[in-house]
Amino acid sequence: MTTEMIHEEVRARYAAAATQANDGGCCSGSSDSIGAELYSALERDELPDAAVLASLGCGNPIAVADLHAGERVLDLGSGGGIDVLLSAKRVGPTGRVLGLDMTDEMLALAQRNIAEAGATNVELIRGNIEDIPLPAESIDVVISNCVINLAADKPAVFAEIARVLRPGGRIGITDIVGEDHLSAEQRAERGSYVGCIAGALSVTDFRRGLEAVGLVDISITPTYSVADGMVSVIVKASKPFDAKPMIDLSPRSLPVAESGCGCGSGGCC
Repeated sequence: MTTEMIHEEVRARYAAAATQANDGGCCSGSSDSIGAELYSALERDELPDAAVLASLGCGNPIAVADLHAGERVLDLGSGGGIDVLLSAKRVGPTGRVLGLDMTDEMLALAQRNIAEAGATNVELIRGNIEDIPLPAESIDVVISNCVINLAADKPAVFAEIARVLRPGGRIGITDIVGEDHLSAEQRAERGSYVGCIAGALSVTDFRRGLEAVGLVDISITPTYSVADGMVSVIVKASKPFDAKPMIDLSPRSLPVAESGCGCGSGGCC
């Protein structure tokens, strides 16, 4: 399957989920429909219903990211906005939360949820997690929820995470990985890209991917089984304070719009 085919399959699946959530439905029947159940009742009460219904994750990155007031947070694959909105409350008015998603329908749903919640320290951006449209060393914390396993080019995702993190920055993500005894073919047999399983790395390969881009203090902690040999995990890592400064002269270094979806207008891309 080509990169374009993977992107389109994932985009179509999440576009349908956004439409269903916006209509008041949920994602029953899908392998990732437990997403909302992984948040506490208090957290769900903080959010618009559509944001909760659109949650297709495999964990709760907010519970592990240890966010602080004033931090700048990037949510990869922000979907309907559940983690964006919870992060916005934790970083407060002096912080900033950016949600990156490639699906127009999810961005539109998230924009409505943000407006309903009255969040003013949130920005949505359209793009792929393999090519994050943000300047180097501009983010304190990267979070994501069952998204990296969907990426067509995982080494590119790891490299982009390391690029946008400031020295001393960190990640707090949840994802699906395969136990090391499974081959890539066996992992693929246990699901599909849109089911958060077929694209999963092994535990060791996930760790090596983070190490390859210079991240340290890596921990990968299993939380629950999603299929035979496939587990949801909490992943933490950090960028060294003495990391070599990164010079980024590409167009993505340009400022992102302060409102809307990062497309230079007040509306969604």
